[in-house]
Amino acid sequence: MSQTTPVETVLDRRQLRRKLTRWRLAALALAVVALLVAAGRFAGDAGHLAPHIARLEINGLITGDRDTLKLIKSIDESSATAVLVQVSSPGGTVTGSEHIYDELRRLAQKKPVVAVVDTMAASGGYIVALGADHIVADGNSLIGSIGVLFQIPNVAKLLDTIGVKVETIKSSPLKAAPNGLEPTSEAAKAAVDALVADSYSWFKSVVKERRGLDDAQLAAVSDGRVFTGRQGKDLKLIDEFGGEREALAWLERERGIAKGLPVKEWKKNAVGKPFNLFSAAGALLGAAGVEPLERFASQMENVQGQATLDGLLAIWHVGRDQ
Repeated sequence: MSQTTPVETVLDRRQLRRKLTRWRLAALALAVVALLVAAGRFAGDAGHLAPHIARLEINGLITGDRDTLKLIKSIDESSATAVLVQVSSPGGTVTGSEHIYDELRRLAQKKPVVAVVDTMAASGGYIVALGADHIVADGNSLIGSIGVLFQIPNVAKLLDTIGVKVETIKSSPLKAAPNGLEPTSEAAKAAVDALVADSYSWFKSVVKERRGLDDAQLAAVSDGRVFTGRQGKDLKLIDEFGGEREALAWLERERGIAKGLPVKEWKKNAVGKPFNLFSAAGALLGAAGVEPLERFASQMENVQGQATLDGLLAIWHVGRDQ
């Protein structure tokens, strides 16, 4: 019967001690991450618990993504007494813009909403601005582009040139038409034109109602062009010139919002994205030497979503006004 030597006993104890130390560090790392996340959330929530004016930024291409809609709902349920929507967008999908517009109108039933146009609020960006009770823009801001767009590249002639023919079997002539792989039929053009006309009619109805325009005034602004803020003021597309200062003054003057209330910026990552947690956990677990959990955290951090623009668009193109 073999007996463990004092040297082997010491080595075993050292190895066990190293393992215990590693897992203790891992547990400590996770605890630190949890405390940091909780502290960050508490700090953010604490800043939003007191009365304030919420600043919501709508920038870039508008898709009506779930995070933006969730953020608007969070502001609705918060202690914010008013909302300042900062718009800088050429537009995006008609449906996405409609979703944000609808949410802003619901929000405006409980809290006054004012829109401030930065560089531009064109097409879908202007739809979003229409969700506010009051629109402020600089004289050189770009606004308008009231119209709807449907585009698809047609490579049928190119395919003919290189000798490629796409065979299609479909249930009816207008299924998946137009598709860009064959000449677009007149029936397909008429079908798409009906879609564009219907969305365009909705867009114009929103402009007419929200800006209080008659038919002649609506016709003057709804041919798809963009206007400067100075032009838009005369055309009743905006209410006044200025920026955030003028917007806050309007809230105080017209909606009775207390002067000097802090303006708190609300961002999407303030409403619960988990990837910051995985990033921090991965770094701390790596330092603790727990490689399997570190790799898992890293994989979760690398999960990325891709936004696509499908359907009818309300977007302004530089050099190609739609």
